[in-house]
Amino acid sequence: MKTIRGEGNQGPYSQVVIHGDMVYTSGQIPVVPGTGEIVTGNIEVQAAQALTNLKAVLALAGTDMEHVLKTTVFLTDMADFGAVNEIYKTFFTAHLPARSCVQVAALPRGVKVEVEAVAILP
Repeated sequence: MKTIRGEGNQGPYSQVVIHGDMVYTSGQIPVVPGTGEIVTGNIEVQAAQALTNLKAVLALAGTDMEHVLKTTVFLTDMADFGAVNEIYKTFFTAHLPARSCVQVAALPRGVKVEVEAVAILP
């Protein structure tokens, strides 16, 4: 098993765990890598940053969005589902992974969206 903590990760967790050819990511929120600042703005902006971060974490693990089997999207407001869906489909163009989407009471640092994934190595 291999773990990747990622640059700037201060929490007691790994951003990625690789076991065999399986890749498990921690939830990605709309934080700007390098600065640690939360992207402010509407749900579309936050979703795009969270998915950009997911793409980057998958690259650290040696895989990509085309090898994602399953995602889980966490929203603080299910009314944002349609808007997030529009951004989401721009990140998954080769195939559509299985997905769950759940509303939660709150997310870290007050963000509106978090995305985690399970992928395979190419």
